[in-house]
Amino acid sequence: MHVTTVIVGAGHSGLAMSRRLTERSIDHVVLERGEVANSWRTERWDSLRLLTPTWHVTLPGATPSDGDPDGFLTVPELVAFLDGYAATVDAPVHTGTTVTRVAATDTGYEVTTDRGAWTCDTVVLASGGSNVAAVPAAAEGVPDDVTSISTATYRSPDDVGDGGVLVVGASASGVQLADELARSGRAVTVAAGEHVRMPRTYRGRDAFWWMEQAGVLDERYDEVDDVIRARHTPSPQLIGTPAHSDIDLRTLQARGVRVVGKLGRLRDGVAQFSGGLANTVRLADLKQNRLLERFDAWAAEEGPGDLDGPSRPEPTPVDASPRLEIDLAREGIRTVLWATGYRADRSWLALPVLDHKGRLQHDGGVVTKAPGVYVLGTSLLRRRRSTYIGGADQDTAELAAHLEGHLAGRVRAAG
Repeated sequence: MHVTTVIVGAGHSGLAMSRRLTERSIDHVVLERGEVANSWRTERWDSLRLLTPTWHVTLPGATPSDGDPDGFLTVPELVAFLDGYAATVDAPVHTGTTVTRVAATDTGYEVTTDRGAWTCDTVVLASGGSNVAAVPAAAEGVPDDVTSISTATYRSPDDVGDGGVLVVGASASGVQLADELARSGRAVTVAAGEHVRMPRTYRGRDAFWWMEQAGVLDERYDEVDDVIRARHTPSPQLIGTPAHSDIDLRTLQARGVRVVGKLGRLRDGVAQFSGGLANTVRLADLKQNRLLERFDAWAAEEGPGDLDGPSRPEPTPVDASPRLEIDLAREGIRTVLWATGYRADRSWLALPVLDHKGRLQHDGGVVTKAPGVYVLGTSLLRRRRSTYIGGADQDTAELAAHLEGHLAGRVRAAG
């Protein structure tokens, strides 16, 4: 079977790209290993809500989601939104179709699946950058009598047996699950490495309102000093709740959660932690205040007159002598929950497009060593907004235009 473009993945990015190609009358298919929004359906915990407000969840040609625009969608609400979007844009999705190989041919590319092969002129990799839980090597040291789970398999506190829990990671997932487990009555310890602290609301407006208005989300990938590092910046410590609550290490400690430094290794049942916790939280507080200073500067020049006055969150407290070692058995820790992020699975790409660390090489979504191949749905793809669902609107508009130009160039070259 031949088609002009194969899109791999029917999440929000793949569906948005389908809409853009339809607008340009470019024939295509969308191949999805599971159902539409499969990762959201199968790899998220029960209580999760988006950390972006509903008004920020925009896709090309989409009807706004029902409900409070200043609220935060639950996972079932998001899945229903994406199901409806797929139907609205009439995306040609082939569900239950797993891509096993993408390789170059003399005339384009061949995409092999468990249900046959497609040849095409262009490929859009929209399977996302969060396919596999990025569990560090330290997990190999978890004793046999301690449960080891990741955010990809955790669903609720019911999945966690009796005893204390060590949550490894302090970005959005880590702090949210530490809070949920503490509320369920567990004794929780958080091992905190680098993290991004951010208030849910500031001066009466949501953090995303401020980032939109102050131009933070419009910063381009080619304007960032170290784009590789920026693309691996942890997600901000935010949670979407009806109460618009803050969540960070300070609020966790107020709930009784113990905070220690970054996990170094687990050996003979003993977890060892970095002694740099004070510096880690001080840097997170400093960066947060710099961001708020940027918000204040914008407000002074262009902001509306009904904003609350400037303020600063209290600094994150740190124990004078935070623990450097914890014997899991002695302290009753029966579960280790790895909230250490995700990584992309690119093992099915038979193309010379990965660097020595297995990262896809691209220039703003245009894969550099495979003309006609594009990537979507990764952090800071073209702008900082690319990290979030609403970023697909601009990303797909620009990459679809590039793809159309690539096809036109092939026609001119053939002629």
